[in-house]
Amino acid sequence: MDETDNRQSRTSDRNRFILLLLLTCAALMGLAILLWLIPYIGFSKIHPRLPLIMALFFGAAVLYMIGGGLTLIFTILRGKNLFFNRRIRGVVIRFLFPMLVFMGKLVGISKDQVRRSFIEINNQLVLSEARKVKPEKLLILLPHCLQFHDCHVRITGDITNCKKCGKCKIKDLVSLTEKYHVPVSVATGGTLARRIVVEKRPDIIIGVACERDLTSGIQDSFPIPVFGILNKRPFGPCYDTDIDMERVERAIKVFLGNG
Repeated sequence: MDETDNRQSRTSDRNRFILLLLLTCAALMGLAILLWLIPYIGFSKIHPRLPLIMALFFGAAVLYMIGGGLTLIFTILRGKNLFFNRRIRGVVIRFLFPMLVFMGKLVGISKDQVRRSFIEINNQLVLSEARKVKPEKLLILLPHCLQFHDCHVRITGDITNCKKCGKCKIKDLVSLTEKYHVPVSVATGGTLARRIVVEKRPDIIIGVACERDLTSGIQDSFPIPVFGILNKRPFGPCYDTDIDMERVERAIKVFLGNG
């Protein structure tokens, strides 16, 4: 897949996210109105002004949700930091994503498509608040399935153990870490990935994985920003996967302040 196709794919993911966000806001607004209408008669019996008070309360809640959604959309479209960007990223990661998965299921959008949209929007938010970091505070976190399946060299503890045979992209990633002096770690699963993050204590993570693992990694690592890059799976999941090396290097340059 060339860069033009990648760009079109990311644009499609972004538009899908915005659509789901708008649908979720509309559903929440409808729910708020319904919660107000159902007890309307009962509230009026308690106090004549109670329905008005509840209407103001639900109206404020709806306006808050719509305002937050519009702020997020403007941040996505402008590609620049708007107001409390880190807080927005936290809301997207912790609360909004589960609702978008549910909304996507209702309208026939698969979970992986929603995950890809979530990863793309998360990347835009990370880039919009990106700051220059020292090489040792930038961590590249990779899945073990990038290693050639028949290789017996152990790289999970130290990627520089790679013999550079060229049968997988681990050789190229070792060259990147030597070129930019950025630490690179390989994880065999989510538990090891979380332990690596705790031990390394990076300021920013460039994570490579499939949709499911990237999504859970972004959620588990918050508030540490994670820039997610989907791996390529020419032979199916978790087997001799591939990686877009140019995109990894571009991300490194951005976070080191060189691009």
